[in-house]
Amino acid sequence: MKIDVLVLNGVFATGLAAVLDAFAMANDLGAAQGLSSLAFDVTVVGFRCEVRSNQGFKVPVSPARARTPPDWVVVPAIGERAPEPLAAALAAPEARAAARLLRQWGDRGVHLAAACIGTFVAAESGLLNGEVATTTWWLAPYFRQRYPLVRLEDGRMLVRSGRVLTAGAALSHTDMALWLIRQASPLLAETTARYLIVDSRPTQSAYAMRDHLAHTDPLVQQFERWARDRLAGGFSLDEAAHAVGAAKRTLARRIDKVLGKSMLSYFQDLRVERAVHLLRTSRDDVEKIAAAVGYADGVTLRNLLRRKLGRGVREIRSDRAAGDLTN
Repeated sequence: MKIDVLVLNGVFATGLAAVLDAFAMANDLGAAQGLSSLAFDVTVVGFRCEVRSNQGFKVPVSPARARTPPDWVVVPAIGERAPEPLAAALAAPEARAAARLLRQWGDRGVHLAAACIGTFVAAESGLLNGEVATTTWWLAPYFRQRYPLVRLEDGRMLVRSGRVLTAGAALSHTDMALWLIRQASPLLAETTARYLIVDSRPTQSAYAMRDHLAHTDPLVQQFERWARDRLAGGFSLDEAAHAVGAAKRTLARRIDKVLGKSMLSYFQDLRVERAVHLLRTSRDDVEKIAAAVGYADGVTLRNLLRRKLGRGVREIRSDRAAGDLTN
């Protein structure tokens, strides 16, 4: 499999290293197992002879335009964490050149993979329009605003849609690389993951800080405060709208725009967040915690945790045990 890793100046050092190390490990393990035919031909490409990572590391680069189109082009993140500097970076000539190249390669059948803030570079090309995608969770509101034609599902860690693969925040670069390795050999991907000590992480919802997202909009922030005080009770659209002083339709529209979900879905997310916190920090049993967040019984809570987080109560409790050992 021929893979070009398209890097821009200011590339996220950890993300780039994670991708390159995963493929290098897979190549070494494949050769040791007599699977040399599965070797990944990986080249770092770009629009200058050398880029500097966000940590100042120098990265040698091959000219992208001189390359034969690869099977996959991988776009790691750039090291911007807030909308304003990110918008400036995306408007730079180098980012615009990357978007043009991705469009050209897309027209020639090249598959595209992007992780974290690299998904913004991919979206600039237009190749994500009409596709389902994910992105780094804390910039999801800005992504929705900037790319309304992309069907964003930011709770997911990896999303494959058409010829595009997108990954969530930061260390999802590793998940993305392992997914690509798995297309060549599931066994090689599993072995690589074991050597790298990488667990399966189907969702990034477990890591997202909902209050951070809500605080990007004052009305949504008011709804969040009301909801957190009502987790043990039932959800009421009329009461929520009255509490924040907005029409029901206005409130629903704003929450969908900022968070990409309905008020009830967000309310349920807050319940899950509180339940996880209690599981990790208290000695209460599951039945008591379920009642504290408004669920009828522990079975309902267990199923919800498994569905939304991909983790069971025992796994979440183990986080607390690990924390106890370090205290």
